[in-house]
Amino acid sequence: MNEHSQTAVIEPVALADIAAELLQTRTFCGADLESLRGLDHLERVAAPAGTVLIQPGDPAAYYWLVLRGLVSAERVESDGSRSAVGESHTGDGFGEVPLLTGKAQVPFLVTAVEDSQLARFTADQFWVLMAGCPAMRTTVLADFAKRLHTYQVEALHREKLVSLGTLAAGLMHELHNPGSAAKRSASQLRENLLRLQQLSLRSGSKPKTPAQLECMKGLLEHTVKGCRLTALSSLEQADAEEAMAEWLAAAGVENAYSIAPVFVSMGFDQQELACAKEYFEADAFSDALNWLGALVSSMSLVCAIEESITRISDLVMAVKKFAYDERSPARTLDVHDSLQSTLTILGHKLRLKQITVEKNFAASPSTIFTRGSALSQVWTNLIDNAVDASPDHGTIQISTWTEPASAGDATPDRLGVSITDHGTGIAPDVLPHIFDAFFTTKPQGAGTGLGLEIVHRIVTQKFRGCINVESEPGKTRFIVHLPLSSPAEAEQPQCKGI
Repeated sequence: MNEHSQTAVIEPVALADIAAELLQTRTFCGADLESLRGLDHLERVAAPAGTVLIQPGDPAAYYWLVLRGLVSAERVESDGSRSAVGESHTGDGFGEVPLLTGKAQVPFLVTAVEDSQLARFTADQFWVLMAGCPAMRTTVLADFAKRLHTYQVEALHREKLVSLGTLAAGLMHELHNPGSAAKRSASQLRENLLRLQQLSLRSGSKPKTPAQLECMKGLLEHTVKGCRLTALSSLEQADAEEAMAEWLAAAGVENAYSIAPVFVSMGFDQQELACAKEYFEADAFSDALNWLGALVSSMSLVCAIEESITRISDLVMAVKKFAYDERSPARTLDVHDSLQSTLTILGHKLRLKQITVEKNFAASPSTIFTRGSALSQVWTNLIDNAVDASPDHGTIQISTWTEPASAGDATPDRLGVSITDHGTGIAPDVLPHIFDAFFTTKPQGAGTGLGLEIVHRIVTQKFRGCINVESEPGKTRFIVHLPLSSPAEAEQPQCKGI
């Protein structure tokens, strides 16, 4: 338009002068334009190829009709790239969706793909046409239904991509650390094995006394007894390493300050090593301790590799639980397990903002009837939103409990889950709309407005539960109530509040 491009030419024309062209379009085919009242003039737009007709954020002020040419609509993404939304050819109309839905702005970039002639009607003229031209009304409403369905399908697809991106980002971060740790440990283990071979050849050439063999046997048993040792504080560990290093150095042990931390990490103290000092000569004692140090270091590295692979295995199991096949038969699901798996998947986001998660899992029983992975999608959306809303170094509380169906009944009938963040809160004028489809307060391209709508639909329709939210500055709490019985048998519980 001439607000955005100097190449478009806009001229007012009388309806009678352009009526023949309008009747050739799909929108006005078979219409009786002479019966219209209050619509004498409209605007005709000449748009050479490349002309920008509408920018994202422009007021939704017109209904457009392509008389000749081709026009495309694109979504401008947050990174500046464009995604195709649709095209309008000769005879097609567009712009009815924001007018019919009451949207104040147009979300898309609309451009003339080739030299085009268009007619445009103001919002008031559009409603005159809708009221007085049944043929036009039928076509516009059919276009509206088709476009709205297309928008919904695309938005749902984008929401799935957002969830997939969240899952993939979590996996990449979570798998990177244990994978890198296992790789480093394996590399160091290879170096240790070479050193062990060298020390074994040097030590094996000298015969050992029964006392020496008995001493080394005890030290070896300590080395291989396991990986789980009592953790020391940083200060305690530093003091122990320094004391061990000084004792080894005083005994003439080579690499005393290198092997001391290894001995401390595996729980050795000077008293355990004293037998080697007593039964071995100085040179042999140094070789024996270095050989033992290499073995202890190797065992420590094996423990690190085992821990890393266990971590990876736990992640794989968490993803398997998270993405359980939707076609699976009905089954029972432990809600605590489901929540923990979601926290595992989103662990990288929690660590990135250094957020503390306080869990109060008090529900008993904590199992419900379910099918597939829908519940994990609920927790992912709610916890992910809580992370986004929380400040750095903030806290998120997750609580569960059971409650009876009525005040006079002591038998648990429902399971409650609350997720609380301490962000800025939800504005009072926004709160009633948070579960509406396509409603979002996030910047354009950062959200689809379907996350909480999907959560609401899963909880209320699939599980016959309910969800509400309490919010004030500094605290927002989402509360989910799920029936403990099968969803097919459960009555719809009544939620209080939003």
